[in-house]
Amino acid sequence: MSRRAGSWAAGAGVVAGAAGIAAGELTAGLLSPLVSPVTALGGAVIDAVPPGVKDFVIQLFGTADKIVLVASIVLVAAVLAAVAGVLERRRKGLGLALAGLAGIAGLTAVLTRAQSTPQAGFAPIVAAVVTMVLLRTLVRRLVEWAPTEDPKEPAGEPGPLARRSFLNAMAVTSIAAAVAGVVTVVLTRAAAVASGFRDSLTLPSAVTAPQPVPAGASLAVDGISPLVTPNQDFYRIDTALTVPAIDPPSWKLKVTGMVEREVEIDFATLLTKPMTARHITIACVSNEVGGELIGNALWLGWPVRELLAMAGPQPGADMVLSTSNDGWTASTPLEALTDDRDALLAVGMNGEPLPLEHGFPVRMIVPGLYGFVSATKWLTELKVTRFADDTAYWSTRGWSDHGPIKTQSRIDVPRSGRTAKAGTVRFGGVAWAQHRGISRVELRVNRGAWQQATLAAGISNDTWYQWQLGIDLAQGDYEVQVRATDVTGEPQSENRAPVAPDGATGYHTINLKVA
Repeated sequence: MSRRAGSWAAGAGVVAGAAGIAAGELTAGLLSPLVSPVTALGGAVIDAVPPGVKDFVIQLFGTADKIVLVASIVLVAAVLAAVAGVLERRRKGLGLALAGLAGIAGLTAVLTRAQSTPQAGFAPIVAAVVTMVLLRTLVRRLVEWAPTEDPKEPAGEPGPLARRSFLNAMAVTSIAAAVAGVVTVVLTRAAAVASGFRDSLTLPSAVTAPQPVPAGASLAVDGISPLVTPNQDFYRIDTALTVPAIDPPSWKLKVTGMVEREVEIDFATLLTKPMTARHITIACVSNEVGGELIGNALWLGWPVRELLAMAGPQPGADMVLSTSNDGWTASTPLEALTDDRDALLAVGMNGEPLPLEHGFPVRMIVPGLYGFVSATKWLTELKVTRFADDTAYWSTRGWSDHGPIKTQSRIDVPRSGRTAKAGTVRFGGVAWAQHRGISRVELRVNRGAWQQATLAAGISNDTWYQWQLGIDLAQGDYEVQVRATDVTGEPQSENRAPVAPDGATGYHTINLKVA
């Protein structure tokens, strides 16, 4: 087979594969919007990767990790499709076999997802069948235009008509794939916004008003993190490849397990409950020292303890296993959901209904715990149980099962590697020790004596605090470090530790050139 014929065969495979994937995604959009072949395969990849790989990807790509994963799946699919085209051109049936194996992999991934339904299995089957039919059709027309050297294949007669037939088939298939893709996007979006329910939703007023923001809590330092993080800037880290499509009127939250009585509540009933508004800072356990996977928001919700009190946890229970619509689970200490902290079933964020990507219609917010053991989005179930009996998603992957947030601080300005003018250099940043609070922030230059920064008043012990300090620096190169001390008098650890298994430690350090 000539190089030119091989290229056309690879192209035929890619076009057939694209059409097959588009057909599968379109079928999923019609029959099972919650799970499709692509999202199922992506979810399977996320579940399979070791924690170290996950952390590396997050640190490398940040909140764009899902875009990178989808792009990687598309790239791998394109390579496999190209290989299938070349194999089918060389020997009839080989490419079809590869496409069939890919279909089996997609079917397995779909049927093993938490959101899977019996009809969800049709999507990968349709994808495989469409791919195989189009692959065989396109390769047959390619052979008619550029005959194979395999004596088992018909010789054909190359010529303008055969060439036109092949190119027309490629064009029609490509257009059909594109149209199917556009229709799928429209269907997916329509399901995700639930017919505009979120946009028309009016949140109830808070019976328990938010903590007043003290005067001077927000420092006028250019480049410092805002006291309240805007929704569009709030970090997003979860295992959902696409935002789950949930219809709020049909949403229900169940309380099961070690309880006196099982309880179920729907969204309309939840909105009638006495709401609490609270500023709470939440953080991802994957946040490296000095990282940005943390944010502070004004949350509106009903205290989790009120719902659990309705169910009546039984003696011996010490954990609540919360489950997301996409099957993700978190293990939260029962005490953290029943004590006097403001653990919420949140429906609002910064004065508006939860954004889709942040858990709409309902998510959990628990002060003092990393998100991987508390901040379940798209919440559907609370199972009262024991740590000895149940494990959560990340607890089975080498992470701890309690996850209290560690005291940390960060230098926001100036940024590491920047050049500052000689004289008084103004430093600023944030510090946090949720549910304990910060009492002091200090900086040191070139491992010298610690200098105490001006600490702004925090909104509460459950939020981060801003700080600032001006230091006189002459020309030269400097290393600047920051440390915080919580309200109990415990300073943050200087020992450098990775994020796994229960959060990173160490001083945030920047390098600065003064000219």
